[in-house]
Amino acid sequence: MARAALLIVSIALAVTGIGAALAQSYPARPVRVIIPAAPGDSCDVLARLVGQKMSERLGQPFTIDNRPGAGGQLGLVLLKQAPPDGYTLACGQGGNMVIVPLSYQKVDYDTPKDFAPVALMASNFLALVVHPTVPFRSTKDLIDYAKANPRKLSFGTTGEGAFLHFAIELLRKDAGFTYTHVPYKAVSNIVTDILGGRIDATLGSFISIQPHVTAGKLRMLGIARAARAPGYPDFPTIAETVPGYTSGGWFGFIAPAAAPKEIVALLNREANRAMMQPDVRDKMNAFGLEIHTESPEFFADTIRSDFVKWGKLARDIGFRLR
Repeated sequence: MARAALLIVSIALAVTGIGAALAQSYPARPVRVIIPAAPGDSCDVLARLVGQKMSERLGQPFTIDNRPGAGGQLGLVLLKQAPPDGYTLACGQGGNMVIVPLSYQKVDYDTPKDFAPVALMASNFLALVVHPTVPFRSTKDLIDYAKANPRKLSFGTTGEGAFLHFAIELLRKDAGFTYTHVPYKAVSNIVTDILGGRIDATLGSFISIQPHVTAGKLRMLGIARAARAPGYPDFPTIAETVPGYTSGGWFGFIAPAAAPKEIVALLNREANRAMMQPDVRDKMNAFGLEIHTESPEFFADTIRSDFVKWGKLARDIGFRLR
């Protein structure tokens, strides 16, 4: 028994030594960062911004590889299949890591089992916007209209069971109204049609919506934060009308599940350092993003809590898996 215990300890020490050695020499070649979305997506913008800073410190390129498709599934399957050596990362977000597994009967990855959370870069919030020609001036106006005119209000989303659909369903459930769902393949299609007045409203990422609001092309009724956003005190929250309502996404680097813990810790440290650089912080603040510099364990807890929140909603509204 004593010899067996000694052998186990020896193996553990050897593995630890190998991991430490790997971390000391890492990275020895370029790091591939899979973006499960098209260029210009929030994940794409953040990964390029943070990845460039990490590249400068670590001395190797962080090469962006955009792989949009199937609600982010295509890119995450590629990550799952990659060697777990720290040289392939991806940008995970609430939509592709939580909502997709809750919405589809068949998904070729299991978020908790197949991926290692590395660094939660930032979280954002959604904004409730309408075309300027509609008569709503506030979230209350929109809800009152929708209650008085069942299903006349049209909401654009990125598809049935997608993150924006769940966010609108949560608002519908909490506020007690009905609407007509208009699904699209991409956020860009939603923006095109709401700018053209072909749909009434949408909930969209503040990052992508804010420029159109500033230009006067869209009217913002409220933001899905618990409190008003720093820097935007004139934008009321939806929660001021629908108590407790919040909705937003998060974005972070993830790796294959078996990636060495020492390399995950190194990447977490470097990503956090990058996000605290003044120029990066200023850009994130301008986008209305909340910066995160927590541990991989905090990121894992965030994923778990989202599965609880959105899983409950799916059950409450009787959502059927696609």
